[in-house]
Amino acid sequence: MNLIGRKAEQEILQDCLLSKKPEFLLVYGRRRIGKTYLIKEFFNNEFSFYAKGVPGEKTRDQLKAFNEYLKQYGSKENKIPKDWMEAFYRLRQLLEQRDVRRNALGNKRVIFLDEVPWMATAKSDFKTALDLFWNGWASSFSDILLIICGSAASWVIDNILLDSGGMYNRITQSIHLMPFSLQECRSLLMSGGHKVSDKIVMEYYMIFGGVPYYINMLNPRLSVAQNTDRLVFNENGSLRYEYDSLFRSLFRNSEKYTAVIREIGSKKNGVLRGELLNNKHLPDGETLTRVLRELEQCGFIRKYTDYTTTGRGFIYQITDSFLLFALKFLSSGKTNSWINYMKSPSYNSWKGNAFELLCLNHIPQIKKALGISGISTMEYSWRSKKSSPGVQIDLLIDRKDDIINLCEMKYSDNEFVINSAYEKELREKEEVFLLESKTRKAVHITMVTSNGLKHNSHWQIVMHEITAADLFM
Repeated sequence: MNLIGRKAEQEILQDCLLSKKPEFLLVYGRRRIGKTYLIKEFFNNEFSFYAKGVPGEKTRDQLKAFNEYLKQYGSKENKIPKDWMEAFYRLRQLLEQRDVRRNALGNKRVIFLDEVPWMATAKSDFKTALDLFWNGWASSFSDILLIICGSAASWVIDNILLDSGGMYNRITQSIHLMPFSLQECRSLLMSGGHKVSDKIVMEYYMIFGGVPYYINMLNPRLSVAQNTDRLVFNENGSLRYEYDSLFRSLFRNSEKYTAVIREIGSKKNGVLRGELLNNKHLPDGETLTRVLRELEQCGFIRKYTDYTTTGRGFIYQITDSFLLFALKFLSSGKTNSWINYMKSPSYNSWKGNAFELLCLNHIPQIKKALGISGISTMEYSWRSKKSSPGVQIDLLIDRKDDIINLCEMKYSDNEFVINSAYEKELREKEEVFLLESKTRKAVHITMVTSNGLKHNSHWQIVMHEITAADLFM
């Protein structure tokens, strides 16, 4: 087993194997995040049965592929099953054979169905057959571990995890596989022969996010800029058209989803749902609600609330670094070389925005640096409703111990310098927030920087200082 990171996920898999009862495990997450790799690597690619859905194919072709998997694992039947009921009946027969392969650790019969949303084509009986397979047979045996996996997170959540029918409350364990952290990215890069510093790892993260599939493509003999040009901006680059293929592979009528993503990505600090509804070029009503929910379930955006807004005043913001990068630099077509862009005036502005997103994806590490990992918190954004010019705070950490961390995130190649003007700006943010929020909690100005703070005559307004090194914890 050659797994990097994923410690919590490995513990869940281990628990499933050692369990004395039947286990139904759901694994979901963004495409390219490493779901299949995690399961195959953990189990050393040894299953009682494995099958993978075929993208874009109709029911008969899915059944044809499933039948080939059945034959690989010992089925003597050549005829393609007429429907999924028959396919799962044959799978049951296969698993009942005495010589069926079992996991050596837990003696479990492990069944791994990969990319199930592709199998479950429209108007097929897949879901009914899966329901009958589990509820009518598999759940009666303590030595069964059924693993369902899918990149179309919205499908597996709606049809398996939150199903109100036959699958209701049947999942015994679930893994929502998230992007790698900075620390995991560093470990993955080093395992691939890269000589890296924290700065290099952060730059890769700000472009490619914590997506293992992308990180594994990086050439250790090339610089960050060279790898970015080779993979993204080269006409034949492996990730040149990744943005479009991501959405086409996950969503029918993907144009609706890309339109919403473009609009959200056009606003650095996120977009209110009402602002999206007012855009006549976007879907409205229930369709918009569904699109937003599915984008959130896939891990492309986050939904959060303004600290002083009640009700349904949700703000939506892209949290996937690669998507944001592709939107800015590929969709516009204005950039054809990262090496050249690095020399432009807007490069530092991009770095600042990308670093803020990096920080938002490492809130657990920020909490650890603050010494509050064990304290219950809520994270918010906030926009002033009264001040002019408008005051905005991208991250508030509201703590149960009666403190609110007002977080400012700043990227700089050297120590960040707080001058008199910025000190005044920080004081105004704090004062306006206290006035409008009417909070009785203490507000602590907290700086998260890439290279620390310059300890000059203005820096002591800051009560907590967090550096990039803390984000690697």
